[in-house]
Amino acid sequence: MDMMSDRIADRVKQMKGSGIREFFDIAQRMEDAISLGVGEPDFVTPWRIREACIFSLEKGYTSYTSNWGLLELREALSDAIYKETGVYYDPEGELLITTGVSEAADLALRAILNPGDEVILHEPSYVSYNPCTVFAGGTTVCVATGVEDEFKVRSEQIEEKITERTKALILSYPNNPTGATLSRKDLEEIADVANEHDLLVISDEVYGKLTYEGTHTCFASLNGMKEKTILLNGFSKAYAMTGWRLGYAAGNKEIIEAMMKIHQYAMMCAPITAQMAAIEALRCEDEVERMVNEYNRRRRVMVDGLNSLGLSCFEPKGAFYTFPSIKSTGLTSEEFAKRLLLEEKVVVIPGSVFGACGEGFIRCAYAVSQYEIKEALERIERFLTGIK
Repeated sequence: MDMMSDRIADRVKQMKGSGIREFFDIAQRMEDAISLGVGEPDFVTPWRIREACIFSLEKGYTSYTSNWGLLELREALSDAIYKETGVYYDPEGELLITTGVSEAADLALRAILNPGDEVILHEPSYVSYNPCTVFAGGTTVCVATGVEDEFKVRSEQIEEKITERTKALILSYPNNPTGATLSRKDLEEIADVANEHDLLVISDEVYGKLTYEGTHTCFASLNGMKEKTILLNGFSKAYAMTGWRLGYAAGNKEIIEAMMKIHQYAMMCAPITAQMAAIEALRCEDEVERMVNEYNRRRRVMVDGLNSLGLSCFEPKGAFYTFPSIKSTGLTSEEFAKRLLLEEKVVVIPGSVFGACGEGFIRCAYAVSQYEIKEALERIERFLTGIK
């Protein structure tokens, strides 16, 4: 056993497993558990999208596609992005279809990083950014954000972390796990820093359509940022297509081609049936609006409920997560999450898995029904009464 362990790469051995999946796997074996843990819409993928997939199978679309993805999908995406953001991407060189947004993030980091390059990352943040940076040979330099500033990363914080080894900045707004958003002015100030220091920006905007207050601003649409931005997005969240595993990257032709080179060896192409369904998804904005309106109603129920229990909760402006403080309980975020799961069968994610500054908070997803939210809140209340 020890001899085999010696054959595993050090950076893999030293990397902890996903804290999110750990809680998800425990809950899977429990009866009557309510999961506020995994960021997965409880909506079934809209019928029109599923029907397009079924029809594609009936017509015999079961082959590989181009490594780039179906040209018809890339053309439809190019049109949709231009309509929403005013930024045009050439479908024949500036758009790559990937197996989920997570693959797109991994490809982007592997395509641009040399050993020792630094990537600035704001925290709390999605759990895969740091591991993917490390696996690509880079080093993350973290910027802590806090509830006192609504978990917004500021341009001056980023500038303080820039060194001669800084290669890129990862931005993820609306944010997982906090639900924070940045205004256009906030983003313009960050763009000024990126331009001044010639930084690449990996902008993960998968929750962009799930913005409840204000308007989402695409980072690539800001002055001078199209060529420096690797835009990541996909179909999992807004279109309730998590299991379809379909995302995309858009950006500078040379960078996207470099990403495709890795993609063609590691993954080859995204599933053709998912790509055919995504073409139809881009015509289903009415379905997206319906789901977003329901998330907004759930958001208010969750925030009001948590605050009424004494778990101070910042009001998220996007995504489908709340990030309440549990500091008043005297428990660490991991202790709180594990005891709540075992004692009351409610899954939440400890804030510590999203970075050191997430300690003292838990992530609660409201991508479940209002009935389940209310039942979960009742169980949390019972749990809190028991630990006082």
